[in-house]
Amino acid sequence: MVLTHLLQKLDYHITLAHCNFRLRGIASDLDEEFVQKEAEKGQMEFFVSHFKTKKIAKEKGLSIQMAARDLRYKWFDELIKEYKFDYLLTAHHADDNLETFLINLTRGTGLHGLTGIPSGNKNIIRPLLPFTRKEIEYYANSNNLEWREDRSNFETKYLRNKLRHEIIPVLKDLNPNFMETFAKTLENLKGSEEIIQDRIREIKNKIQIGDLTNDSIIKLSIPELRSLNNTKAYLFELLKDYGFAQWNDISDLLFAQSGKQIFSKTHRLIKDRDYLLLSELPEKQDPSEGLSSSNNRGDKGNELIEIYKGPKRTAIGNYFIQLKELTINELNHNLLFKHSKHSIFIDKQLLTFPLTVRKWEIGDYFYPIGMEGKKKLSKYFKDEKLSLLEKENIWLLCSENKIVWIIEKRLDNRFKVTENTKEIIQIDIVQ
Repeated sequence: MVLTHLLQKLDYHITLAHCNFRLRGIASDLDEEFVQKEAEKGQMEFFVSHFKTKKIAKEKGLSIQMAARDLRYKWFDELIKEYKFDYLLTAHHADDNLETFLINLTRGTGLHGLTGIPSGNKNIIRPLLPFTRKEIEYYANSNNLEWREDRSNFETKYLRNKLRHEIIPVLKDLNPNFMETFAKTLENLKGSEEIIQDRIREIKNKIQIGDLTNDSIIKLSIPELRSLNNTKAYLFELLKDYGFAQWNDISDLLFAQSGKQIFSKTHRLIKDRDYLLLSELPEKQDPSEGLSSSNNRGDKGNELIEIYKGPKRTAIGNYFIQLKELTINELNHNLLFKHSKHSIFIDKQLLTFPLTVRKWEIGDYFYPIGMEGKKKLSKYFKDEKLSLLEKENIWLLCSENKIVWIIEKRLDNRFKVTENTKEIIQIDIVQ
């Protein structure tokens, strides 16, 4: 309760939020009761949430500690949004920082994992991070503050506790000023990380096209990556936020055949000619059931969407298709040849309703407008230099078994408006 005491002394308006993870039976309930009483004593608003932590950890395949962490920060974020709180303050201290450093060190990590817990991250602030547990306990005793010790902190079956009770005391015995030395080490590591991040931003500008905030695909230039010394280190820095762990395989991807893919739980990376293509996995897609390197169509390949006559919009992926009927007199002659990426005009009499929209399949062909004869879609995509991900996102508008339009790409010559056309269908893609 030291952080609460300090904030009250500084006249901050604060609210207490407590997580009961239901891990220690009655002891968990007594912790909740203690925090609630402190809130009442200080006339502070109090929130509490109860979690079935063991059940959730098992369902998600997480450790108890990681599940508890995810649950509490998700709930804290919900509270901040709902009640418009300015900041979330946690009572992490210097010893927590050391434990996190050692945990990351034992599991293997990059430089970022050795810089410890950040003192601030967006609206999360950790004001006690510079102070040791010993200093905080001294302050609590000097001000007659009560606190409850989590009994599970003494159980060495958890890695953090094993480090706390068996490893860190040895380090402090070896160097009585170990915490001060560790603080200086962290400062040096953070300085080194800032230099590295400056370099990564510089490299990104050279090799990366797009970002997943505004685009569906990130492209990383393979020739540029190959020209770098220690390419694997650069790949780690560029891709570490996307859940990948197979860094040797990712490095080998630069020299693999086109179509080779690597999955994380949330993203996939594909080798495609001169680029590595990074994209998010569709929701609920299991990476173990991901597309193989020989697959030539999107994951929704079997999906058929029917489109009927009328002005009603039909949802296709991230956009809508809208049909509008026109007569030849309504259409300005100059527009006959002004098909665009998002709008086409076709002869209504040549269509059979309902129209269907589907993903492409091996063996598909069409008659490209402006050309003689037919062409396989696979050859058309190759000529257009479409990436694997771009091909997966292609939709086809079909009438019976004939392709009418490679949507947003090319109209089929068989359905074009001619001098004999009496009625016209205008088809628009609407975002």
